[in-house]
Amino acid sequence: MQAGHLDWIEVHEASLHAFPWSRGNFLDSLAAGHGAWVLKEEGCMLAYAIVLAVLDEAHLLNISVIRSAQRRGLGRFFLEWLHGDARSKGATQFFLEVRPSNTPALSLYRALGYEQIGLRKGYYSAEDGREDAIVMRRRL
Repeated sequence: MQAGHLDWIEVHEASLHAFPWSRGNFLDSLAAGHGAWVLKEEGCMLAYAIVLAVLDEAHLLNISVIRSAQRRGLGRFFLEWLHGDARSKGATQFFLEVRPSNTPALSLYRALGYEQIGLRKGYYSAEDGREDAIVMRRRL
C-alpha cells in the first residue's frame, strides 16, 4: 500500500464500514511503518490490510475486501498470506479484534484457528452507542 492508493481505499472503506477509518488513520499507519498491503487481481485492487508488528506478535488493524469481490475466498487467502508474512518476520502469534455483530468475519477467523482470548467493552463506535470487541488470537 502506498499513499497513492488512498483515494481508492477511502471510497471503499466508507462503503464497507459504518464507522470507517479516516484517510489520516491510513496515513498514520504508513508513516509508522506498519505492514500495509493492497491485494490485486489482474491489476485491479480488491482488498487491503494493515498489520502492526511488535517483537514476536502481529496485530491485524484493518482488513477489507471490496463488496464486488466478497464471497470468493479472498479474505481467507489474504489473511493466510498475512499470517505467512508475519511468520517469516518472526511472529509467533497473530491478534485481532472483531465486532460480535460481524458474524461472517467471526466465522472466517474461527475456521482459520483463531480463539477468543478476551473482550474489550465499548471498543467500537456503533449506531446506538458503543459495541464490544472480541479479542482473538491465532498461534503461528
